[in-house]
Amino acid sequence: MALDETDLQGLVDEAAAILDAASEPFISGHRADSAVQKKGNDFATEVDLKIERQVVDALTAATGIEVHGEEYGGADIDSPLVWVLDPIDGTFNYAAGLPTAAILLGLLRDGEPVAGLTWLPFMSQRYTAVVGKPLYVNGVEQPALQPGALSDCVVGTGTFNIDSRGRFPGRWRMALLENLSRKCNRIRMHGATGLDLAYAAGGALGGAISFGHHIWDHAAGVALVRAAGGVVTDLAGAEWTPDSKSVLAGSPQVHGEILEIVASVGAPEEF
Repeated sequence: MALDETDLQGLVDEAAAILDAASEPFISGHRADSAVQKKGNDFATEVDLKIERQVVDALTAATGIEVHGEEYGGADIDSPLVWVLDPIDGTFNYAAGLPTAAILLGLLRDGEPVAGLTWLPFMSQRYTAVVGKPLYVNGVEQPALQPGALSDCVVGTGTFNIDSRGRFPGRWRMALLENLSRKCNRIRMHGATGLDLAYAAGGALGGAISFGHHIWDHAAGVALVRAAGGVVTDLAGAEWTPDSKSVLAGSPQVHGEILEIVASVGAPEEF
């Protein structure tokens, strides 16, 4: 399906109304208990499941584009055009009663994020963007990201367990944070990847680091950051794609400074 920027903006407008409607059960279900246990200590609440069903049905009917959701799967990520949905980003925060949780919705065209929507219902914040056009927050156009040093900004990072293994072992993450702490103003660990990426796009964070690989955590935020004039790669510095196993996003200068720190830590497999 060939879509120009006008068509994409129309799809974002349709999706925005759908996410507004989904914000009602999102807010009313705060502190919801675990309903589905997933891998490790991850889980989904009944609200996750309800919102995903609601948004998928509404998006498919309104736009004719299929959806890939975190909880139920759906259309293939490599489809020519597909919505990617995380009904509750920051599920642990949400279940604990914290406001740092979001609804994430990205639009991929041939694997490339071309539009993103990040809703933070408890804070009444709505981030939207079509790549190639400006970032909007609550409908207000935002300026492009400005140059700034890592020493002057706050950086959001993913969570970790010091004894965890996997692709980025806990001790490697700790070493990265140790080195990062010597250079940046402050480090923040919000526990919600999509929130970090939205705040990096809006300039509240100078950069954001994600140690995860799930497409639903990243699709919306990658579009937002790129629209704002930021850079998004993986932690090795390769251009981000849906197959990437990590994310490093931020304004160009901050992104470059963090990338140098990542390289200085050494290879994760050495930890």
